[in-house]
Amino acid sequence: MNRTAAEPRGLLVPLYVHPAVDPEAWTALEAAAPALRGVVLNVADGPGARPDPAFHAAATRLRAAGVPLLGYTDTGYGHRPVREVVADIRRHRRWYEVDGVFLDQAAAHPALLPRYRRLVLLAKALGARTAVLNPGTHPDPGYARLADLLVTFEGDWEAYRRAEVPPWTADHPPERFCHLVHGVPPECAEQVARTAERRGAAVHCAVPGEGPNPWQAVPRAAATAGEGR
Repeated sequence: MNRTAAEPRGLLVPLYVHPAVDPEAWTALEAAAPALRGVVLNVADGPGARPDPAFHAAATRLRAAGVPLLGYTDTGYGHRPVREVVADIRRHRRWYEVDGVFLDQAAAHPALLPRYRRLVLLAKALGARTAVLNPGTHPDPGYARLADLLVTFEGDWEAYRRAEVPPWTADHPPERFCHLVHGVPPECAEQVARTAERRGAAVHCAVPGEGPNPWQAVPRAAATAGEGR
């Protein structure tokens, strides 16, 4: 799919639902491709124990549509062994040909900066073009220098309305920051986008889901982008 320089990619979508359970959601992301900064591929809190044909087929279609894919990898807030994290990155690359990595449950403390610097470098050495760190909060400023994209908020709508942004974020371009918000009423989805922009984050995701896994639906903004094509 050809894109013009004017087409924005402001949505990062963690779609944690199996393609066989909700194929329409994955199809909607194909249609919304130009709006997507990336889709997080999460088979089983990582790549799973073996390749999943349904995820492989969905990943192939998204790549063909021009959607960057990010392999979900849990880092255990810096406590998961590096070799296990790297093994997940290898499997994502080999089984699903992802473009980058989504390093979830990332640490925020400055003491663990060297560990995450190593993880990002190893991911890049294995072919990842994009490294996303998700501490889900504003970490030590040093993390912004490691990641291509830093998730500085992950939480529900009510918490997001009250959230504050530290001054150091102004030293970096908005394209380096992402806010992931769940439990968003449909009529407030556009407000999340405006709030993220005002707070210096050019990338976001707003979904209505709640509970242990709120990331099971395509955000309204992606569905709307697909309808316009």
